[in-house]
Amino acid sequence: MYISEKFKTELKYSCDVLVCGGGIAGIAAAISSARSGKSVILTERQFMLGGLATAGLVTIYLPLCDGMGHQVSFGLAEELLKLSISHWHNNEKGYSNWIEKTDIKNNKKTPRYEVEFNPQLFAISSEQLLLKENVKILYGTTAVATSVENDKIKAVIFENKSGRFGITAKTFIDATGDADLGKFSDTPTETFKQGNVLAAWYYSNKNDGYDLKMLGFADVPDSKKTEDNKVELLSNKRYTGLDGEEISNMMIFSHSSTMNDFLKQKESTPNLQLTTIATIPQLRMTRRVSGEYTLDDNEMYKYFEDSVGLVSDWRKRGPVYEVPFRTLYNSNTKNLLFAGRITSVTDSMWDIMRVIPCCAVTGEAAGIAASMCDDMTKLDVLKLQTVLKHRGVKMHYNSNSES
Repeated sequence: MYISEKFKTELKYSCDVLVCGGGIAGIAAAISSARSGKSVILTERQFMLGGLATAGLVTIYLPLCDGMGHQVSFGLAEELLKLSISHWHNNEKGYSNWIEKTDIKNNKKTPRYEVEFNPQLFAISSEQLLLKENVKILYGTTAVATSVENDKIKAVIFENKSGRFGITAKTFIDATGDADLGKFSDTPTETFKQGNVLAAWYYSNKNDGYDLKMLGFADVPDSKKTEDNKVELLSNKRYTGLDGEEISNMMIFSHSSTMNDFLKQKESTPNLQLTTIATIPQLRMTRRVSGEYTLDDNEMYKYFEDSVGLVSDWRKRGPVYEVPFRTLYNSNTKNLLFAGRITSVTDSMWDIMRVIPCCAVTGEAAGIAASMCDDMTKLDVLKLQTVLKHRGVKMHYNSNSES
C-alpha cells in the first residue's frame, strides 16, 4: 500500500563542505576542512559525537604503531588520541608512549599502546574542538535523500525536529558509517557479505572502579578465523545493519543480553552497578563505497603514488598499509568523498580499516581534499599530499625509519 505524499523542501543551509556523520571520521574530516579555511557543517543523527567510539562504547583507541617500534599514523589520528585521554583514561598497563618499543638486546617487546577512554568526556571534548574550529553542528539530523545533477550532489535532504530541509554545499563527505550518501546518490556500493554478530558491551562499577564488559566482543572475518581468535557468540544470527526492523530487533536482543549478564555478575558482586549501555547498535561493517581502487589486506608495504596516509593492522604486529586516495571516492559522483569504515576495501581489509586510527586518517585526508576541489577526478593529489605532509602526516612506508 502506498500513500500520496508531497514535499516542499526548503534549502535551509549552505556551506563549502558538508560532513554527514559525526563519528571519528566525520570529526576528523570536519576539523581538517575547517582548518583549510572552509565553512563546514557537520550533521549527526545522535545527540553526541564519536559514533561507535562513544555512543557504541567501543572505547579503545587502538595502536598508531606497527608493533615493531615505528609510529605509522600521524596528524589527527595522534591529535584525537591525545584528546580522548586528556581528562581521563583507564591505562592499567601504565604505558607512557604510544609507539611499541623493541628491546633487541634482550629480545623483548613491550605491549603495543592502546588506551581505554571515557566516552562521554571524549564526545564533549570533540564537540568543543569542532566549535573552536567554527564548525556548525546539527544534532538529531538524519540524511534521507540527495539531489544530484551532472554527476555532482547539489544538496542533501535531512529530517530533524524542524522537519524536512536541504543543505547545499560545494563538496560532500559521507562519514555515515553506512555509505548513506553514496546509496542515495546511486554511487556504486558494496555490502559486508558476512554480516555482523551481536554485541552488548556495557560499563559497570563497584568499589574498585569502572569496568568495560565486552559482551559478544567483535567478530573476525570468516576467512581470518583460527582457533586462537575465535570468539564466543551471543547468537548465531547475523545482522546486515541496513534494515530498520532488523536493527530494532538487534538492539532488543542486545539489551536483554546486557541485563542477563549484569544480573549474573551481580550474584557474586552484590554492590555491582550498571552505569552505561551502548545507545547505538554495535555494527562494525555494513555498506561501503566501491571506489576507484579497492585496497586488500595482502597489499601490506605496497607503494601507492596517491597515498594519503599510513595505517597498521591492529590485530597483529608488522603490517603497514598505504591508503590510496582512490579508495575515498567513485568517479560517478565527483564531489562526494567517503571516510571512515566505508572506504573502498575488500571484506578482509574492512576489519582493519574500520577502527579509530584508520577512521581519523581517512577523515583528515577527505576533509582536506574536499576543501581543495569539487571534482575528485581532477584533484591534484600532489597538492593534497603537500598539505598532509605540512600537517605531519606520513604517506609512504619506509622500513628503515618511523614510516
